[in-house]
Amino acid sequence: MKRRRIGIYIMMLLCAAAGAMAQSNRTRVKLLMPLVFDKQKVVNDTLKSPSIHPEKKSTPDLDYDRFWLDDVLSDRERVDHERYRTILKSPEVVPYNSQNMREAPKEYVVKANPSKNYLEIETPKVEEETMEMPTFIDRRPEKRHNWLHTFGISTHFTQAFISDNWYQGGENNVNVLGDFQWNFNLNQKLHPKYLFDNTLRYKVGVMSSQSDTLRKYAINEDILQFNSMFGYKAIKNWYYSTSLQFKTQMFNTYKANTNTMKASLLSPAELNIGVGMTYNYKDQEGIKTFSLSLAPLSYNMKYCRDIDNLDPVSFGIDAGHHFAHSFGSKMEARLNWSISPNISWSSRFYVYSNYEYVQGDWENTVDFSITRHLSTRIFVHLRYDKSRPYNDTWKYWQLKEILSFGLTYRFSTAN
Repeated sequence: MKRRRIGIYIMMLLCAAAGAMAQSNRTRVKLLMPLVFDKQKVVNDTLKSPSIHPEKKSTPDLDYDRFWLDDVLSDRERVDHERYRTILKSPEVVPYNSQNMREAPKEYVVKANPSKNYLEIETPKVEEETMEMPTFIDRRPEKRHNWLHTFGISTHFTQAFISDNWYQGGENNVNVLGDFQWNFNLNQKLHPKYLFDNTLRYKVGVMSSQSDTLRKYAINEDILQFNSMFGYKAIKNWYYSTSLQFKTQMFNTYKANTNTMKASLLSPAELNIGVGMTYNYKDQEGIKTFSLSLAPLSYNMKYCRDIDNLDPVSFGIDAGHHFAHSFGSKMEARLNWSISPNISWSSRFYVYSNYEYVQGDWENTVDFSITRHLSTRIFVHLRYDKSRPYNDTWKYWQLKEILSFGLTYRFSTAN
């Protein structure tokens, strides 16, 4: 028991000595710091080291020497005494005054707000550090999704008013364009060897038509399209792949001032299946995504359900037949690029050939986000189809361009 007390006594002495040395060093460093006038204090011209008299010392609680504390307090008082004496005798060497000292530089955080189109400056919050240990640690694994879903719905409007005496003529019209898109893709973070992307999209456009005496409105856009791509990783970003594309329309469309039908449900409809290789790339920030699908072996089918009211020849199908089959090759490239927080560009380039005719589509969509749900869109679709009848003006080319403004809503699942 006695040895234990001696050991504790020695440890206490060592700790006290170490603390005294550290405190003494900090006190001496204070002499080298710049002088700051903070209060007025009267000091004697003669510097005398203060002393602590034995009779003023409190009775120690422990039975060990406490004169080291007297030395530390004496050094501290002597240093303060010397600093104040210098301040009073030589104020010109005092660079700072506590009453008018500049504030310490502040730190700010600049954040971009794309929806409001300006920068926000915030002061970082300083949280007090605590030594409390958490009483419970949640060790449940993070929920991951095998399928990633992205939904997008938009409604865009265009309007034009033209007076009756307008020198170039024309008519008033209002256009409404609805666009629904659903992407459901396999999560490659969980399944890195597989590529399985699916897209279901429906676009419908309705416009007022004053020149049509039979109908008050006309359908100027109607397409239901499903795309699917499945691949198995070959090397790096290349996949052995097979692709499927199906598209048709939902409503009947007519020529103006007539009951002659131009198209209807499944008239036409087109199915394409291809086998080949696919290159898939996505940068780490998710700003750019690019895919290139090459299918040297491709099957294409065209279908016209209503051959009584429609001319199948206008869809590349022989007269009197519902189906047209062909084999050939196809290539499809897709690019999605977020140019800035409020500008995005998506492009699709598609070419199919059965070595007798060529069919190609190049679609470009540029979205300008005004706020989170308001946007302006430019859509340009250039098409080349040699299976269609020849046109004297456009030949085998076709062009569609739409500039619209409206509402957009998007949401997606987390990775």
